[in-house]
Amino acid sequence: MTFLAPREFPDWAQSARPPGVDRMPASPRRPRAAAYGSMERLEFRLLGFPEFRLNGRRVELALRKAAALLIYLAEAAGPVAREVAATLLWPETDEEAARARLRRTLYKIRIAFGSEVIATSGTSLSLHPALSVEVDSKVFEHACNVGPLDGAADMHEGDYLAGFSVPDCPEFEEWVFFRREALRSRLVQALERLIEAKIAAGEPRSAVVHATRLTGLDPLSESAHRHLIGAHLAAGDRAAAERQRETCVRLLREELGITPDPATLALLREPYHDAALDVPRTRYVEADGIHIAYQIVGSGPIDIVLVPGFISHVERIWEDRSCRAWITAVSRLGRLILFDRRGMGLSDRVGARPTVEATAQDILAVMNAASSRRALLIGASEGGPGCVRFAVNHSDRLIGLVLWGSLAKGSRAPDYPFALTVAQYDLWKQRLLASWGGPAEIETFAPSLAADRQAQTWWAGLLRAASSPGAVAGLLEALRDTDVRHLLAKVSARTTVLHRSGDRAVRIEAGRFLAANIPGAKFIEVAGNDHWFWVGDQQPLLNSIGAFSRRS
Repeated sequence: MTFLAPREFPDWAQSARPPGVDRMPASPRRPRAAAYGSMERLEFRLLGFPEFRLNGRRVELALRKAAALLIYLAEAAGPVAREVAATLLWPETDEEAARARLRRTLYKIRIAFGSEVIATSGTSLSLHPALSVEVDSKVFEHACNVGPLDGAADMHEGDYLAGFSVPDCPEFEEWVFFRREALRSRLVQALERLIEAKIAAGEPRSAVVHATRLTGLDPLSESAHRHLIGAHLAAGDRAAAERQRETCVRLLREELGITPDPATLALLREPYHDAALDVPRTRYVEADGIHIAYQIVGSGPIDIVLVPGFISHVERIWEDRSCRAWITAVSRLGRLILFDRRGMGLSDRVGARPTVEATAQDILAVMNAASSRRALLIGASEGGPGCVRFAVNHSDRLIGLVLWGSLAKGSRAPDYPFALTVAQYDLWKQRLLASWGGPAEIETFAPSLAADRQAQTWWAGLLRAASSPGAVAGLLEALRDTDVRHLLAKVSARTTVLHRSGDRAVRIEAGRFLAANIPGAKFIEVAGNDHWFWVGDQQPLLNSIGAFSRRS
């Protein structure tokens, strides 16, 4: 059995149950009452080496599998099936022996705590509902969402379950890996936001502290070095900024064989300002209780809304020269609105897989926030189906629709043969996740840049900042199950579909299918095999956007 983290964004374990969790109610014995009849308090410290406390008393668990079981139950949002727990912890043991070992482990946990901390039934396990439970990883995530960010940063004192492992339980180890990466991603985002907030508030020394920690998390991240250089300059310490620049240059040269982006070096020009990349201010709008990050770039005769593919980060995209050049060119044709969909980039993480309906709601919220009455909608790759949904729901808000390298269905069907089968897709997803943290699948998305160390470094950093392996797995599963073929005939907006002839991520037949089934759609085949729209020949896409601009 292949074990994946519970499906949630970005960390899944907080509000969605792990695989195999059943919802049958337990029939527990109540825990022993605490002094004076108050509710017993069970605390989990999982950021760092795990600790457990009951009513403030530290409880030592000699058995690592006992600790692993408690941790897994603490992160689940509901009861866990007994067979799931048994298989998770004793994968090589037959079912009867695994259940017997599970019973002994439950007994040893009860002895260690001197209380019934786990509620049991014949079919499921859960933490006892009569306990007051606090899990620091969940408290950390809550602080990342609603603040205070200082508190969130202070709370993350070490990686999730640092130094703790159960080597003979590969499924548990894989779950821990996904969870750890998700929490590190949240910490990076919190630190980046803190650095900007401290500089804006006139507290550059605090910004230096947070930026120093950020570079420690990822010494090869040029973005992290840029934050620290900027913080030193904001604090008036040019010598420290120059030393940090030299450190950045040396690390990138020795470890990656590349040179820094000119924008990094430009930070040391006088006078200093913290927008050396001229990145516009990131704003937020609330949609369904979720905060969506967006930016507005340029001005012009029309509004242009870009709906990104499966990965995005409205600030990190500016760090790639080609991407920055594309944004600048489009912003001359109209007022460009960029955003991160819910669960991605700088937008709030969510507890459900993304849907085309949710993407359509995000588009509407961002347009309303930007006071955009009508806009040209550009859907790139996986963002295309959400644009189709929006075009059907809100045709009056569209000037037109441009789809780049997109698709109507995520997996193969008898009448849609030019996509991967579900089994092939899942194998590709596993390959992508296995290389997360590096330039995962760049040879698929941008084969012309596969040997470019600068592009590799940027793509790897973008992936780490935008999401985590566990979070993006759910997004990819949602894409696999996407199907908007039934909506295509209902699209009334003027539509142009562009697709590269040798696209390795989405076959050109998928683009032709879109154009053939959207009434009046125009199809443009673009030479090349890069999936990314900002790589290779950009002119056909810019010409198509310009044509809409001239007609409006």
